[in-house]
Amino acid sequence: MAVKGNLRDFSVTQLLNLINLARKTGTLTVEGPNEAAWVSFQAGKLIYAQLGNEDGTLVGILVRTGRITAKQAQVIKSHAGDKSDKELGLLLINAGYLTQQDILAGIRQYIIDIVYRLFTWVDGFFRFDNDVLPPDDRIVMRLDLENIIIEGARRMREWEQLQEELPNLDMALDFIERPGANIRDVNLNVEEWKVVSYINPKNSIRQIMKANKMNELEIRRIVYALIQAGLVEVVRPPGMPLPPQARQVPAVDKRQQSSLVNRLIDRIRSL
Repeated sequence: MAVKGNLRDFSVTQLLNLINLARKTGTLTVEGPNEAAWVSFQAGKLIYAQLGNEDGTLVGILVRTGRITAKQAQVIKSHAGDKSDKELGLLLINAGYLTQQDILAGIRQYIIDIVYRLFTWVDGFFRFDNDVLPPDDRIVMRLDLENIIIEGARRMREWEQLQEELPNLDMALDFIERPGANIRDVNLNVEEWKVVSYINPKNSIRQIMKANKMNELEIRRIVYALIQAGLVEVVRPPGMPLPPQARQVPAVDKRQQSSLVNRLIDRIRSL
């Protein structure tokens, strides 16, 4: 019988701890507000993960983890036919296209990244089906959960802090003007440059996130680093209405204000 529940009552951290300690075998389905994930375990070990409609095939994983390019993926697919992931993996290794270490490292990174993303899900539902495992043609791993849980908890704390610093992803970004400064002289990594290339007061942070196929943790982390470096600032996109508490209060007539103050002073003196 499947175990079901709400993430508000039982967090992902608690679920993984239970699966680890009880050495459970089966598949955990987690349904968040916008997507779903499937994570499989065998005797308490993490073996497989799939996120929503992402391409979870071996070729899709290798592209997403940077082991091959999209163009290389097209060539591989055209020659793969109906080969399973296991058969394709052996073919790539035997052809000298990739090493076994390359393939296993890509799969490991993909699986762990999905699980780390789940730590940021606080709304949704879960279901654990005992003895349900991924399809036989998929390549699985055997990963210990202890360190994953520790790192996931750390990322959860980071996520909470970043949410406080950047609560609204519908805001936009703009460069801070610094005389003599040139953004090209700043040492940024590839992901940061991707974000920088989209910075414009017309583009919301959420739009930049989607254009770069990032998740909320990734985009918040990069934007926060750019803000802390003094390179960008958060601005309101054109046309976005001000919140009620931030709407400008009508200016007070200076002469009227002075008259009111003088009358108040006279009143105090007469007491």
